[in-house]
Amino acid sequence: MKQILFENTPFMLTLVTGSYLFGVWVYKRSKIALLHPCLICMIIIISFLTFMDIPYESFKEGSKLIDFMLGPSVVALGLLLYDQLDHVKGNIISIITSVATGAFIGVLSVIVIGKLFNLEDMMIVSLEPKSVTTPIAVSLSAIHGGIPALTAVTVVICGISGAALGPKILSLCGIKSPIAVGLSLGAASHGLGTARAMEIGAIEGAIGGLSIGIMGIMTSIAIPLVNYLMKLI
Repeated sequence: MKQILFENTPFMLTLVTGSYLFGVWVYKRSKIALLHPCLICMIIIISFLTFMDIPYESFKEGSKLIDFMLGPSVVALGLLLYDQLDHVKGNIISIITSVATGAFIGVLSVIVIGKLFNLEDMMIVSLEPKSVTTPIAVSLSAIHGGIPALTAVTVVICGISGAALGPKILSLCGIKSPIAVGLSLGAASHGLGTARAMEIGAIEGAIGGLSIGIMGIMTSIAIPLVNYLMKLI
């Protein structure tokens, strides 16, 4: 009976949407950056599933509509980018260069830190695509011998922490350029970072959406290349 209930789409929409709206309410009332709505939503849903002893497969079946809406949401980012195309045309070289540099440094930093803490190669590979959107990150992890589940968790943590703390860190560093802010949040924290960038401004949101795609491409190139070079050292 419980399994059938959780595979019911209206029930799942109510649970997920309600949990997120509660997270938004807590976030606005507390003003604490780390209490991101997505984090609160995940805690509520995971706790509920665990308490009710509901398998993840049932939750996944009931939330197919939410999963489907990820596609149109990406298209919406493209529309936002089109509206701000003038800001991209004159900065395309600097945008690609910045994101490519971030991708290579991101992968290299994971390898170096992982080696310092004596992590297994499988763990390091799982953490390398931390700043890439989940579908790409999980695929990269699986291709290179990582643990996709660990990669997915890492991606979510990076997204939430970047969206929560990113704007404050950028402000403290004196970074005010809308393009730089959008690139930083989108490249480091993918979808959640871009969502936060959209709250800041239209230009930031558009550039953040663009950086998600570029970051995916550059990280796909950076992981095998950096790993190969590290083996030669």
